Amino acid sequence: MGWFTKSDSTVGYLPDETPPFWKLLLYAIQQVIVMFPATITVALITKFHISTTIFASGFATLCFILITKGKIPLYYGSSFSYIGAIVGLVGAEKLHSVAILPDVDIQIVTFGIVMSGLISIAAGLLVNKLGRDVIENLLPATITGPIAMVIGLTLAGNALGDAAPAAAGAGFVNNLPWIVSLATLLATILFSVYLRGFLSQLPLFLGMLFGVLVALILTKATGVNLFRQLPPEVASQGVFALPHFTLPKIYWPAALAIMPVALATIPESTAHIYQLDVYVNDLAKKLGSKKKYDLANLLGSNLIGDGLGDMVAGVMGGPAGTNYGENISAMAITRVFSVPVLITAAIIAMIIACFTPLVKAIYAIPLSVIGGLEVYLFGAIAAQGIAIMIDKKVDMFSAKNIAVIATIMVIALGGHYTFGGMIPFFGMQLPALATASIFGIVLNALLNIGSKKAK
Repeated sequence: MGWFTKSDSTVGYLPDETPPFWKLLLYAIQQVIVMFPATITVALITKFHISTTIFASGFATLCFILITKGKIPLYYGSSFSYIGAIVGLVGAEKLHSVAILPDVDIQIVTFGIVMSGLISIAAGLLVNKLGRDVIENLLPATITGPIAMVIGLTLAGNALGDAAPAAAGAGFVNNLPWIVSLATLLATILFSVYLRGFLSQLPLFLGMLFGVLVALILTKATGVNLFRQLPPEVASQGVFALPHFTLPKIYWPAALAIMPVALATIPESTAHIYQLDVYVNDLAKKLGSKKKYDLANLLGSNLIGDGLGDMVAGVMGGPAGTNYGENISAMAITRVFSVPVLITAAIIAMIIACFTPLVKAIYAIPLSVIGGLEVYLFGAIAAQGIAIMIDKKVDMFSAKNIAVIATIMVIALGGHYTFGGMIPFFGMQLPALATASIFGIVLNALLNIGSKKAK
């Protein structure tokens, strides 16, 4: 049975079902559209090759589906959580001065990304061995929440720096970048708050389009070109070109800087699989299917697949990622949880990555548009850390919890803004986020010695 209908007009596809070809194609294109804005924004911010980033997201999705034996309908896309670690490694000044990172920098960063995949894989293996509660015990919200918060807050300076890439003086013309970035920011916020249905999944895309439109109008009206020049290596390409693949280069400081970020994405990925379990089984019930889709018990496989996705993306020269909440929301709205649809979407993304006119258009997007998006996105990452703690009902009057949260945030933020992300300690240079994460994990474990978990 492929397409179910009931008297309540409930329609949809379950994970192991395949729609007819034309519906399969349309649903897949829809998934690509939902995935696209966030994925290309990560590439634009980190200055990774856009075509490689898109291609890697599609290929990593295929690998994820393969390793999970086609049982979990999730799409792998680039994650904003890793941006801070990348900025710290490469340097904000370099990111502002180049359109695409040199291969030597990508090679260093992607080594850290490949190694970060081992964290998710290790977590998945622990879940398979010891059960689902192991994640909650090792990484409670008092650790993952503040880690997520500092990831967003350490990027605040980058957001405003991109929003106004040149020093703004007096007069209208000198403040054009601010006008574009504010228009982008406000449009994105309004779209995210007031749009409903499928369009509610595209606030970044629509906000970006609005910002580009404002930049185009201002460019025509003032004669000041607000759009970016294409990188020479991109401008010289024909209509189709293979992505630029870059193999990682062993650099252990990159591993130390990036691997702890995976600690923040594990709870997000865990929440997604639980959310998906509810959606899929609710649809199965409404469609009259007697099959039980026990996705929650596939948490270990999901985390292993996530880690594999990071390793695959890193080996190809793409940024790290995670499974996408946007795609889950799109599936929930359309009630299409078909794994074959996601396989098709991944293939379409890989084909699009080779279509250079689209890639060139993305590179031309004004930096002030990206800055407007960043103000919203980086703040949202920080807010997500608060949401994690609220969702888990963290007791903010507990001395133990306050101690863990406080030390993680101050070590990470202080290390970033005072020491540029590398804390000098007994002749060593310790990555601020990694140091804060490890300190928080150890402190939490020490403070839990002898305590009994409330039942």
